[in-house]
Amino acid sequence: MQDLSSLLECLRRQRPVEWEQLPDFALYMDQVLSYMDRQVIRFDEDDGLTAAMVNNYTKSGLVPRAEGKKYNRDHLAYLTAICVLKHVMSTKDMDLLIKEELQGERTIQDSYAAFCGSLDKALNLTADEMETQAPDQSLADAAIHFALLSYAAGVASNRYVTLLRQQKAAPQEAHGKKSKKEHE
Repeated sequence: MQDLSSLLECLRRQRPVEWEQLPDFALYMDQVLSYMDRQVIRFDEDDGLTAAMVNNYTKSGLVPRAEGKKYNRDHLAYLTAICVLKHVMSTKDMDLLIKEELQGERTIQDSYAAFCGSLDKALNLTADEMETQAPDQSLADAAIHFALLSYAAGVASNRYVTLLRQQKAAPQEAHGKKSKKEHE
């Protein structure tokens, strides 16, 4: 059960740093990868961020291009969100949500703060839920319980993303119908 108390401690304490604490100087790729290991909760060495992943996220437009092989706060904010979200959603869905969060007057700094605030709540809710588990509950029962919570949250998240896609498609479809009528 030492692993569970260690997990509980991580859920309670480990958080991405606030915007002001992100390095205010450019980092090279190896420094970014090392830094990102401290930004998210990891128990498995195989789930860390790699240079190939960063390059793929950049090629797909999910992360802005590096400035002369150097990465800044903006990049670290994007990568922090991606490292968390990649466990629960597709790159296509992450792209939609990140772009939506950065529309209008919202800055990367504000979006990052909102993301960290939401992550904080989610981690605390999970830690609270862990603490309500009966001490004699089997690991399998607890694992199923958390898998079902994850399933329920995933269903809700998927529905929100679907509604967002429909909302974004509606003006485009309306514009397409106008153009079609104009040509008739």
